Amino acid sequence: MHFPVRAITLDLDDTLWPFAPIGARVEQVLHEWLLQHCPGTAQRFPIAAMRELRERVFIERPDLAHDFSQLRKLSLVRAMELSGDDPLHADAAFETFYAERNRVEFYPDSLAALERLAARVPLAAISNGNADLARVGVSAHFVFQLGAREHGTPKPAASIFHAACRQLALAPSEVLHVGDDIEMDVVGAHRAGLRSCWINREGARWPHADLRPDLEFTTLAALADWLDLAQQPELLTA
Repeated sequence: MHFPVRAITLDLDDTLWPFAPIGARVEQVLHEWLLQHCPGTAQRFPIAAMRELRERVFIERPDLAHDFSQLRKLSLVRAMELSGDDPLHADAAFETFYAERNRVEFYPDSLAALERLAARVPLAAISNGNADLARVGVSAHFVFQLGAREHGTPKPAASIFHAACRQLALAPSEVLHVGDDIEMDVVGAHRAGLRSCWINREGARWPHADLRPDLEFTTLAALADWLDLAQQPELLTA
């Protein structure tokens, strides 16, 4: 299938890099920092207990469901208060967590594919997570980054997709959204009127009978191949 694409919006976690290794590392790095600077908190809230506390705070604050950073900070403050440590340490603890959160290992195809895509059309990031493209080191490939925290509402809400389209000064039908998550990325983009591309690295089965992604690839490199052809239609008949 070939159709005009004037810009691409991209998900980040599990689209450009796997998140699971990051999630495991950040908890260990944060715990080691707490052992050194807030030992009472580290003793009362080892990794599993800190995770349970964080989940309770998430449930208590549904108004912050779009803001993982603030929820993490509130969890640290709560843990320190309950443990008798100074909650003023929460900012430094969060910075330790956040630096590690932005140390990513890209999928093997991602960086080269990003360069190829950005050479063709403007790229923008739309993410529910709290990665920082400048810290990650790839902000030069993107015209902007729009997070759920800044927008106030997470994917799959149509409003976050429409906000990105407005920043791109394009109609939704002219924008292709690319991501790994079936509901947040593909269904959300489709219902907002964007074209959609499912990056299905695991070979999962599509679950919906009433809609399908416009495109489906196992790698970002395959999307870059498709875009090369889509923007040079003469190659299709060569």
